[in-house]
Amino acid sequence: MTLREKIGWGALALLAACALAVVAFERGEHVNALWIVTAAVSVQLIAYRFYARYIARHVMQLDPSRPTPALRRADGLDYVATDRNVLFGHHFAAIAGAGPLVGPVLAAQMGYLPGTLWILAGVVLAGAVQDFMILFISMRRDGRSLGELIRMEMGAIPGVIALIGAFAIMVIILAVLAL
Repeated sequence: MTLREKIGWGALALLAACALAVVAFERGEHVNALWIVTAAVSVQLIAYRFYARYIARHVMQLDPSRPTPALRRADGLDYVATDRNVLFGHHFAAIAGAGPLVGPVLAAQMGYLPGTLWILAGVVLAGAVQDFMILFISMRRDGRSLGELIRMEMGAIPGVIALIGAFAIMVIILAVLAL
């Protein structure tokens, strides 16, 4: 990384810290949403540049020359090659799942800063990484579902439990959205 890039990423980290400081020290309920958005975007960009690159290179060891199931098993129905921007949208939608439900509740209960930090840390350290890894593990196993992957790795009973758990989570989220 060049000196110019280091200065740019350092400035972005400083911007994130300042935005979070404003959210932390603002008294009352008058926090401008621009500070929260600035902090969130800055943290997400830094995490994408450094943490996601680390996960991709060292943990998942991604290889762009490795064909995906959509190319190997193209059938025009279940396996269809898709533009990477569309796939990014799917990943973004997957990680955004319960965030709009949990975020306002956390902010109302604990204040803006704890809610914001909880969501940012959860997305960066757990949610995005989990979705990213499940998508790539599924891709490496010919596009199998999460339940099938668990059944292959752990056996039939854990696979069924995982499918029931995923279904229960979807029912709960739909019930909350229906309120």
